Amino acid sequence: MTHPTDFPRDPARLALPEHLRTALWLAELGLPVLPLRAGKQPYGNCRACRNSECGGRPHMLAAGPCVCPAPCHAWGAATTDPDALTSAAWAGAWRQAQAVAYHPGGAGLTVVDLDNADAVAWARQNLPTTKTVATTRGEHWVYRGAMRSVNGVRPGVDLKSTMSYAQWRGPGTGTMAPLPDVVRALAEKQPSVVRPKPCTVTVTAPAGGGECRHRSPAYLERGITMAEQRIKEARDSIHRNVYRTFLAVLSVHGGCGCLTDAHIKRLFTASQERGESLRNCEDAWTNARTTLGM
Repeated sequence: MTHPTDFPRDPARLALPEHLRTALWLAELGLPVLPLRAGKQPYGNCRACRNSECGGRPHMLAAGPCVCPAPCHAWGAATTDPDALTSAAWAGAWRQAQAVAYHPGGAGLTVVDLDNADAVAWARQNLPTTKTVATTRGEHWVYRGAMRSVNGVRPGVDLKSTMSYAQWRGPGTGTMAPLPDVVRALAEKQPSVVRPKPCTVTVTAPAGGGECRHRSPAYLERGITMAEQRIKEARDSIHRNVYRTFLAVLSVHGGCGCLTDAHIKRLFTASQERGESLRNCEDAWTNARTTLGM
C-alpha cells in the first residue's frame, strides 16, 4: 500500500490540510472517509438534516454518502467523492480536524476494535490472523466483509462495520482475511461482561407542571421500563430505534414535567449498551424534542 506522500507532488494537493490529503488518498483506495474533531468525535449535525431527516432515510441506514451541505451524522457523512471532500462546505471541518475516520461497512470491511492488552491476547488465541493496525491502547483487526456493528461483545472488544466509523491509524501489517464466522457469531451472543459506558446526561428534561398528568408514578415507571426493553431488544437499525423510542417517551411524558435526569440517564444507558455513542443519544433526544415542538 502506498502513502499519501507517494503521490505526485501536485501543488494544489500539497496546499491542502494534512488530514484532508490523507482523506483524499483513502478515498482513492475506496474507503469512505470523514473528519474527526478532538476526542475522536465526528462533527455535529447540520441544519439540513435536523430531526434525523438525513440519517433516518432507509438508504442512509444501509450505507450511502450523506447528501447534506456539511459533515454530519458521523458514518453517514463518510464519502469517497473528492469533490465533496474538497467542497467549501467541508473546508472548515478539515481545517480543524484532529484525525481522519472511515466507514468500514461502506468499504465492505469489519474492524474488530481491541481496546487493551487482554483483548489483544484473546484475539490472538481465538481469531484468524488478518491485517493488524496498532492503536493507542490495543489493535484493530481488519477483515474483508461487512456486518452489523456491536459494541461490548466482550470486555474491551467492539465490532465496527455498518453504521459505524473507525479512526484511520495507518495501513497496518499483514494480509486482510475474509470475515470469519467466529466474528459474526460475536454479534449474536450476549456479552458476559458489558464494558461500562459513559453516561453524563447533558440534555435537560422538558419543563412542565412537575407532576405526571396520569397521576400515577407507576405509569411513568412502566413506560420507562418498556422503553429500555424496546431499545435493548432491537434487532437492527439501532439509531432509528433509539430516536423513535425517545420520541414515544417524550410524546407521552414530555409535556407534564414528570421526566427527570434519572429517567433520561436510564434511556441513555440502555442505548449506549447497544452501541450508541453519547453524542448520538444527545442528538436523538434533541431531534425528538424538536419534532414535538418542545
